Amino acid sequence: MADAGFDAALDAARASASEGGIPIGAALVRGGEVVAVGHNERVQQGDPIAHGEMSALRAAGRQRSYRDTVLYTTLAPCAMCAGTVVQFKIPKVVVGEARTFPGELELLRSRGVEVEVLDDDRCVRLMEDFQREHPELWAEDIAEQA
Repeated sequence: MADAGFDAALDAARASASEGGIPIGAALVRGGEVVAVGHNERVQQGDPIAHGEMSALRAAGRQRSYRDTVLYTTLAPCAMCAGTVVQFKIPKVVVGEARTFPGELELLRSRGVEVEVLDDDRCVRLMEDFQREHPELWAEDIAEQA
């Protein structure tokens, strides 16, 4: 059975790639309904903190609470995005893959966030292709030297 949140995040990642950006997408879901979708916009917007998860939360706007939401993301969240999940007490994160970037899954778990890793081959292929074709952009995104 398809999952609307994951499908929305994957579509967003593909959209980012088609715009010349980093192929990471995210979706915020409440009660099985997609509240907001975003993708990494660092390249497109010239915004260093416009990661996919941040973009989805920005698109969601102000929420009274996030405690009844699930955040879907195509790639394991970095420290900044994991910190935002913890800050807003998002109880569950569904991750497309953590093979190409391990992210901060243990940080999330240590703070009581339920983490589910799908290990989706489509997400892996998107990131492997991007990392191979644009190593300098990937290094910039994760604050490493190319």
